[in-house]
Amino acid sequence: MSDPVPTRRPGGRQSIPRPSNTVTEFDAPWELGASWTVAEIVDAVPAESGPLLPTFPDARHSAVLLLLADGPHGAEVLLTRRSMLLRNHRGEISFPGGRCDPGETPIETALRETYEEVGLEMERPKVVGELEHLSTIVSKSYIVPVVATLDERIGLSPQTAEADRVMWTPIAELTRPDTYHRERWGLPPLDRPLHFFHLDDETVWGATARILVDLLTLPALPQP
Repeated sequence: MSDPVPTRRPGGRQSIPRPSNTVTEFDAPWELGASWTVAEIVDAVPAESGPLLPTFPDARHSAVLLLLADGPHGAEVLLTRRSMLLRNHRGEISFPGGRCDPGETPIETALRETYEEVGLEMERPKVVGELEHLSTIVSKSYIVPVVATLDERIGLSPQTAEADRVMWTPIAELTRPDTYHRERWGLPPLDRPLHFFHLDDETVWGATARILVDLLTLPALPQP
């Protein structure tokens, strides 16, 4: 008899283009229910960033801001939701960020885009490092996740029509037993894992979920 499928939280209204040959896996690569303070996460973020090495020649350089602040139950991360009125990626959860302008560094891009999207002054976040860079096939993007912190959570709201929600999400919500699973799309050897976090009313997947997995599995994070 096979193991019962774990109960997942409802998640959101995102349209997820699953192929018919999807394989679903439920084991999380972290301690269920784990949480850390911002200081513990900062200590685990690599001190040096890697070089910009796009994996295909026409990749468009981009950067996102993974912004952390301590809340009542440990570190929280800032996420936004793309408007359901958009043509592409509607309703998807993302980090503030976007394309690099000519001459910009990834840090400058991440801070500028965050200011434009949610109104956070560029001098307020303290940049502490970068997570592993990643490439996305559909959007042909080469993304640099810039990690930064705030001394305290502050209220932020959408400043453009592209986003309709800004939310501080506790790390403890991401590691709840009823939240994470991954899926493998395609047949071996071309199958690749896609990560999903089902919250009470949103689903985080795609590049955003991949970056969150990289954060939650930093080797230097203290273990329970």
